[in-house]
Amino acid sequence: MTTPIGIQTYAAFWPYYLAEHKKPWTKRIHLVGLLVSFAIISYAVVTGQWTLLWLPLVTGYGFAWLSHLLIEKNIPATFKYPLWSFISDFRMAYWLLTGKLRL
Repeated sequence: MTTPIGIQTYAAFWPYYLAEHKKPWTKRIHLVGLLVSFAIISYAVVTGQWTLLWLPLVTGYGFAWLSHLLIEKNIPATFKYPLWSFISDFRMAYWLLTGKLRL
């Protein structure tokens, strides 16, 4: 799916975001990346190892971008809509964990 030109609202972006994450493994890998990122942040805070706080960006985005490249074969929405994409990663993870979104 190509990026619609001129998405103006988050409400219009969300369906596009979901359409770019059709395959179950893409969603799973996004979720794993987010959970690994949270684990690293938690570890850094508990141990005081603040130099580790760059790693969550690598794991979170790395897992997600690889899933788009290898599984969905599309370009991540992050490049055109970084804030909405970031928010949507958390929203999709929440929906997956609560059963509101199926794999």
